[in-house]
Amino acid sequence: MNRIEKRFKKLKTLNRKALIPYIMAGDPDIKTTEELILEIERSGGDIIELGVPFTDPLADGPVIQKAHYRALKNKVTLRNVLDLVKRIRGKTTTPIVLMTYYNPVFKYGDDTFVKDAVASGVDGVIIPDLPPDEAKDIIDISKREGLDTIFLLAPTSTPERVRIIAKATRGFIYYVSITGITGAKIEEMDSINKSIERIREDTDKPIAVGFGISAPEEAKRIAEWADGIIVGSAIVRIIEENIDDPSLISKVGEFVKSLSTGISEIQNLKSKI
Repeated sequence: MNRIEKRFKKLKTLNRKALIPYIMAGDPDIKTTEELILEIERSGGDIIELGVPFTDPLADGPVIQKAHYRALKNKVTLRNVLDLVKRIRGKTTTPIVLMTYYNPVFKYGDDTFVKDAVASGVDGVIIPDLPPDEAKDIIDISKREGLDTIFLLAPTSTPERVRIIAKATRGFIYYVSITGITGAKIEEMDSINKSIERIREDTDKPIAVGFGISAPEEAKRIAEWADGIIVGSAIVRIIEENIDDPSLISKVGEFVKSLSTGISEIQNLKSKI
């Protein structure tokens, strides 16, 4: 049982949902990323999703695309990201999931990447352009080495697809709340609830919802149904708008705390029922 599974089990005993903030490694620089990880942990982040910069981030919207480019201008590589996680592991036990595209992993080498990721203290990996049908090597190596492979489901996923993803996923299922890119607005909240109910018919693995969640009120609403809430573009936007502001770290922390508070209100409400 690695840190992700332990975290979800602990949260379940507390009747709490996981807050999973996303930031881009190297945006605005590696040192600030390390400080942001620790601040996010202090502010209520339960699992941290750490982006690996890539030149063609197809699943990401404009806000996160610009974060990729800022990190790439700093010459941040996959190796740099693994080194960052290794350095910070002495300061935090918060589960860390890498969000990367397959090209950097392929170039690094599947087996070497998985082994180095685990040795660095990475707990899971999301590769949105590598479906489970084409990920047998990564899945097998990761299972052997203890790295969680996290796959995505979408509103358009068929029942057969749900079963395939549920079987291949370890850690948690990443449910994409919209048929679009990161940062787009969620239009129909009720449809998310129905989709989660449908997915739960085929798995008891935790389900975390991402894409389009930008405010505490939205996080609070989705926390009624999901096991985890992933927030990315809204946090990356704060970083972009405050790159030269000395209070950048604290501003991100304040926003993460507001998300955590909103989610916790669900726990408090249920405990009174």
